[in-house]
Amino acid sequence: MIPDPTVLGPTLAPYGADTTFAAHHRAHYAAMAAKARTRSAERDWSAYDLAYVRALGVPDHEEAEAAVVLGRTRSAYLWRAPVPGAVEALRRLHEAGVPIGVVSNASGQIEATLRRALVCEVLAGEPSSAVPVACVIDSEVVGVSKPDPAIFAHGLAAIGHPDPARVAYVGDSVTMDVEGAAAAGLHPVHLDPYDDWPDAPWDRIAALWELLR
Repeated sequence: MIPDPTVLGPTLAPYGADTTFAAHHRAHYAAMAAKARTRSAERDWSAYDLAYVRALGVPDHEEAEAAVVLGRTRSAYLWRAPVPGAVEALRRLHEAGVPIGVVSNASGQIEATLRRALVCEVLAGEPSSAVPVACVIDSEVVGVSKPDPAIFAHGLAAIGHPDPARVAYVGDSVTMDVEGAAAAGLHPVHLDPYDDWPDAPWDRIAALWELLR
């Protein structure tokens, strides 16, 4: 999930920002790269905000205020726009018999958000058009967040305690996802659709469907 462009687009439009979904999709990944390169803590989004508005074409004289406005809009509940192609890729992985779980830094809302968007769901006997998954681990619920490797233990338990080295963990944050998963002994796979990390030593994919290979 990425921040909802249907909210952020109109909010940042007065500053000259591009309002298209494609532009906001690009801006998110550019901003995640900036956040990681500045080694910002999980709760420090200042580098993200500035890189995001710059990627949207906000002019120099407007970017400082636009970044402040973006920061004021930050809510876990706005991280609700599915990554293009994610549902199809997850469904094909499920149909291939691959165990799937979600481990997320969130605020207690991510399981409902994924279910509401028909991305994935931990089924409880009721039929659903969302992709079935073994777990949705929310950092607010379990009391530990990435990059602390302890959060991944909850996901591993839900899929039967496999050897962590045989488990791929996919995410778009170098510091939270790649480094956190590696510290837990998992195999990190970085979702890097715009090749922002061309020289990275870890595995990268441009889209989730590449996992099907």
